[in-house]
Amino acid sequence: MTEIQLSFQFSEISHHTITAEQLAELLVRDLDFHDQNSGYLSHNFHSFPAKFPPQLPRLFINSLTKPGELVLDPMQGSGTTILEAMLANRRAIGLDIDPLALLITKVKTTPLDPIQVLGIAKDIQKKAYVTFTHRPNDLIEALESRWDQETKKFVDYWFETDTQFALMALLLEIDKLKNPALKNFFRLAFSSIIITKTGGVTLALDLAHTRPHRAKVVYSESGELLEGNDYKDKPVPNLKYATKTLRSCFDEFEKRVQNNVKGLLNHKDVDKPGHIFSGNAQDLPLLSESIDLIVTSPPYASNAIDYMRAHKFSLVWLGHSIQDLSIKRSEYIGGEVVTELVLENLPAFTTQIVSEITRLDPKKGRVLQRYYSEMARVLREMFRVLKPGKASIVVVGSSIMRNRDTETQNCLAEIGRSVGFEVPGIGVRNLDRNRRMLPAGQKVDQNSQIQKRMHEEFVIGFYKPN
Repeated sequence: MTEIQLSFQFSEISHHTITAEQLAELLVRDLDFHDQNSGYLSHNFHSFPAKFPPQLPRLFINSLTKPGELVLDPMQGSGTTILEAMLANRRAIGLDIDPLALLITKVKTTPLDPIQVLGIAKDIQKKAYVTFTHRPNDLIEALESRWDQETKKFVDYWFETDTQFALMALLLEIDKLKNPALKNFFRLAFSSIIITKTGGVTLALDLAHTRPHRAKVVYSESGELLEGNDYKDKPVPNLKYATKTLRSCFDEFEKRVQNNVKGLLNHKDVDKPGHIFSGNAQDLPLLSESIDLIVTSPPYASNAIDYMRAHKFSLVWLGHSIQDLSIKRSEYIGGEVVTELVLENLPAFTTQIVSEITRLDPKKGRVLQRYYSEMARVLREMFRVLKPGKASIVVVGSSIMRNRDTETQNCLAEIGRSVGFEVPGIGVRNLDRNRRMLPAGQKVDQNSQIQKRMHEEFVIGFYKPN
């Protein structure tokens, strides 16, 4: 079934509408959810930057839709909205262009038999370890043939040799699986031991940072010094923060599988499957007036959170080249590539913000103009596919460019009004930094451009009038 055919299947007319006042009332509630567990079921299968808590989409799904109605997240990220819609007995459609986001969401929303998964996991680990210990030539051959020169250079820089061998041994066994759902489950577990806030089994110190840094001193899991002998007799400030002890890929993989099995969905958890597609939010493959609720969170402008910078650490193992991923990154909303752009005529206040940034920094102004132009097309599409008397919830963070707040929430609200939405309110939620994979510390550093923009976010309520 194609995406277009699916959109026809979901085109039923709903007679259940909401009011702008109902939406406004929800937006003044406490939207922080700091005291609630956000890691239940499959929500904690994999790290993902700037995830919103599942209680946030759940509030709007339960309050603004009825069972059986259709919820859309056109920029689904790790699939939080999709999973919550399914758990609430709503139909769900998710789209994204990020390959890892698509994998995460598919796995999180697919019921599997935990006994079967654990049995296969044991077989994968046993066979992979035999290959690792007794057939190194097989792994050398697989590693040499897997990547082009640029991608191999990246892997060699960020992964110690024995780590590469162990990862390759695991991946060879995972890729033998015939069942796509099971293969996806284990590929995601594989990815999750690489992409963690502390850099997982890589030589990176922190994959939540905007630019990952490589460890200067590296120890094996047995305590042997692998790298950094030059630093032994040098007084290097804060060297302990540039030191890393590598962990066993086999142990980490086993722990991750066991953790994820605990959160697996079963068929009793979800009545209706989610439908996950690779797609661009600026051109939705859906019929007009076919959606009952949209809950989504677009990226920050100017790649303030650079998803691909972390995601490529596992995606190179899953069949993507560095060149392909660089091209994909340039297509993301909020990217920094500003050549051959189709720019929109933006409304007055948004144009003023772009002009002010442009006077301070022409390149950043161009980047911001790209972001608001892309978001104008996204909001226009959201308005088109949403049924009258329904709502779109957009969770967004603002950015600071040259010490000027881009006022993203106000600009998007204005753009939304220009395409036909009403904006009954904008909620504010304070971020719980301990729970979110973000490139900033707990304490606000007023000299840090990143930190000044990542301690709160805004929940914009868009209402499509009847």
